[in-house]
Amino acid sequence: MPARTDEGDDRREHDEGREPVTTSIGQPTGPAPGPDDRARAAPRGTRASRTSPDRATLADRLSGSVAAPVADAAPPGPAAAPRPPDGQHIADGPRTGAGVPPVPQHPGAEPPDRPASLGSAALLRSRRHATPLTGWRRAVRGLTFSAVQPGPSPAQVRRAGQLAAIRAPITGTHRVAVISLKGGVGKTTTTMMLGSTLASLRGDRVIALDANPDAGTLGDRLPRRTPATVRDLLTHYGEVRSWADLARYTSQASSRLEVIANDVDPSVSTAVTAADYLRIVEMLGRYYSVVLTDSGTGLLHDAMGGILSAADTLVLVSSASVDGARSASTTLDWLDAQGYGHLVRSAVTVVSSVRPGGRDVDVDAIADYFAARCRAVVRVPFDPHLETGAETDLDELAPAARQAYLQLAVAVAADFDRGDEAARAGRRGRPRPV
Repeated sequence: MPARTDEGDDRREHDEGREPVTTSIGQPTGPAPGPDDRARAAPRGTRASRTSPDRATLADRLSGSVAAPVADAAPPGPAAAPRPPDGQHIADGPRTGAGVPPVPQHPGAEPPDRPASLGSAALLRSRRHATPLTGWRRAVRGLTFSAVQPGPSPAQVRRAGQLAAIRAPITGTHRVAVISLKGGVGKTTTTMMLGSTLASLRGDRVIALDANPDAGTLGDRLPRRTPATVRDLLTHYGEVRSWADLARYTSQASSRLEVIANDVDPSVSTAVTAADYLRIVEMLGRYYSVVLTDSGTGLLHDAMGGILSAADTLVLVSSASVDGARSASTTLDWLDAQGYGHLVRSAVTVVSSVRPGGRDVDVDAIADYFAARCRAVVRVPFDPHLETGAETDLDELAPAARQAYLQLAVAVAADFDRGDEAARAGRRGRPRPV
């Protein structure tokens, strides 16, 4: 027998502490692997278990040191759902497994854990109050450093409603015809002030067209920046392809109202026909939301047929006098007889005090008469700034006159929601006056 080496002695002394591994035929095959040996034998990236029988080696199973699985063990349950990646959440859907009734789903029902609305009223802890503009409410708010909020005055609330009505959106273009049978009743002034009020309060474009065949004076109510007139626009109609091209024929007031003036020569003005007028307002409708027409006096001139057939709203102007009221009433009668009853019923009548005084005339009775025939009546008091017949400015008006034109703008704007293309198509089919 060969002599034992020191290395063999050390290995035998190390193995004496292990139990021998026995094969199925009972022959020992060597010492059982220890915990350190199992850890070294496990693949990289895994961790060997020192106590779980599932991690036992093949030699352990062969030697019978690990018990066999029990045959009547409980079947495995359903596989667990995979865990979502870190930072993600998978919402639980309706549970329909055994023992769990399905959650009823009603169409349109809000989930109980979802807020009812994302509006300002639901999300803001405090709402901003409307700031009082005048009076004791403004003083109290300033003295208390906004700790006390009295809220707006009734007049401020009323004005806010008026501004909202005037700024209502318009589908297409709304066309307003300002007419009167009698001259000198304030028709041109009404056109200018109504257009200036709308233009100053709306964000879109507003234009006024002078269609008076008898030397119209609408262009004299604002600074003229161009000598071009309606006749020039008709001559160069085919050259207008943009708003910038059209602006060469318009003048603009300080209120942002744009105006197309007419010729001062009556012999040239009368050449504008109904067909010419319709061509012009069709062009203006491409670039402006509101088109006002100063139609001039009289009802039988050729352009009046186009003015009435294209109008969405009619503004009838009467003076606060007996003859002025009679002329306005005759105008309504004539319109009814010519098939324009729809314009009469939706018309707004303006009773204008073009002269101071007039205490002998019952203006209330005049207003009541037209209120029974038209949609609305607005009374405009006398104003020295408008009496001159020169250039006009909204800022120069007295408060009473400016409030009256604001009410007129509100009355006209009430017809904006009915001025869509379908309604206008029906109105333009009305017969022309002869």
